[in-house]
Amino acid sequence: MTDLPSERPRANGRFPSSPLRRSHQTIELAVFLFLVLPAMLLPAPAQRLMHAGFYGVVVNVAFRDLALLILVLYFVWRNREPLALVGWGSARPWAEIGLGLALFVPFFLGAAGLASVLSRAGLSAPHHIPSFLAAKNTGELVLAGLLALIVAIAEETIFRGYLILRFRAFASPAVSVALSTGIFALGHGYEGAAGVLTVAAMGLVFAALYLWRKSLIAPMTLHFLQDFVALVLVPLLGKKLL
Repeated sequence: MTDLPSERPRANGRFPSSPLRRSHQTIELAVFLFLVLPAMLLPAPAQRLMHAGFYGVVVNVAFRDLALLILVLYFVWRNREPLALVGWGSARPWAEIGLGLALFVPFFLGAAGLASVLSRAGLSAPHHIPSFLAAKNTGELVLAGLLALIVAIAEETIFRGYLILRFRAFASPAVSVALSTGIFALGHGYEGAAGVLTVAAMGLVFAALYLWRKSLIAPMTLHFLQDFVALVLVPLLGKKLL
């Protein structure tokens, strides 16, 4: 394999592209989507998860996301591409985490407000956390927090870092963001139409933040906090209020 040039996010603001040939990236992307789309878009796997119980859901989702994350990292390693091309890294990681923390409250309120508006407009939406995802004791709350962390790291790497990079081999940045966000949102079909549209809006925010900062740390922080509130804080506060 010939050496490929290392390319990192540049100070002049231009977002980097992969040094691989377009045909190479297209074939790799097609293989990846062939593996990912059936698991995400077909209703049968989601329906089976509902009957798997809390631990079954956690194990299934965690291993699925970790497997896809490892596959993405393998592709990047095999191609000798720098991890910066998929958003891993920052000159000031703590500043990126701080930015994610600072943006969380308006982000959370905006997502909740949009979901409420769409629901009142008649679009289908779950009114509570699905029972198969509700943690019921301390051990399950810890696992839910771990799941939120895994999902945030894996999904931001997959849908923002990797897919935007590969789609940009043959599409504009805007189209690349739209395609990756669409796949990300459709994977949440179990949340109903309102949920899918809300997740799409959240995905656009994640993508915009990623393209602005050229790092996934802030989007990962936002994603983790959003899921942590839903999977850990809401069940925990619900138990205390009962």
